[in-house]
Amino acid sequence: MPYLLRVELPDVPGSLGRLASAVGEAGGDIEAIEIVEKRHDGTAVDDVLLEMIDGIMPDSIVSACNALDGVNVVWISRYAAGGNLFLDLEAVEDLTAHPTEAINRLVDLLPMTFRSDWALRLHRATGVVHGTGAAPDEFDFVELDRATRLESDGDDTLYVAARLDGNEIVVIGRRGGPEFLDSEVARLGHLTGLALSIARVG
Repeated sequence: MPYLLRVELPDVPGSLGRLASAVGEAGGDIEAIEIVEKRHDGTAVDDVLLEMIDGIMPDSIVSACNALDGVNVVWISRYAAGGNLFLDLEAVEDLTAHPTEAINRLVDLLPMTFRSDWALRLHRATGVVHGTGAAPDEFDFVELDRATRLESDGDDTLYVAARLDGNEIVVIGRRGGPEFLDSEVARLGHLTGLALSIARVG
């Protein structure tokens, strides 16, 4: 079963090698690594897709990583989206190949691109226009100038949204964390803007 591990680590040569060695010794096999954010304090946040040897518990991986100097596991979870990290570039290529469907295809791709549970397209008057399978049937419209985190409704779901136009927004939801990073919020705004541009050309 694949797992997705989000870690904070020093942004210096050798950090990923030490992390990979620790994961391997604890019974994990790294399939892919994606840099999520580079910070001004000399640290980075990486997402690590890994397979676990049968019988190995995620706690073993977490303990091995946290034992490394400067490394902090932010979050680990089963990763049901498949064996690849879906990069922003791949999403843009898909949207470009289907310009007339770009906005709805963006919504369909967002859960995999951001490792979230669902995404939806919301109209101010008519409500949910398009959503992925786990998306709620109803959601309150929010006025936005730019991509931003939304207040939680009391459960453990975290939300981030971006403006499509004056009447529509895109919302993604992630249950149980991790928090949406500033870089993820910015990426959502950027991808949404690209989808709009592609749709207009199409």
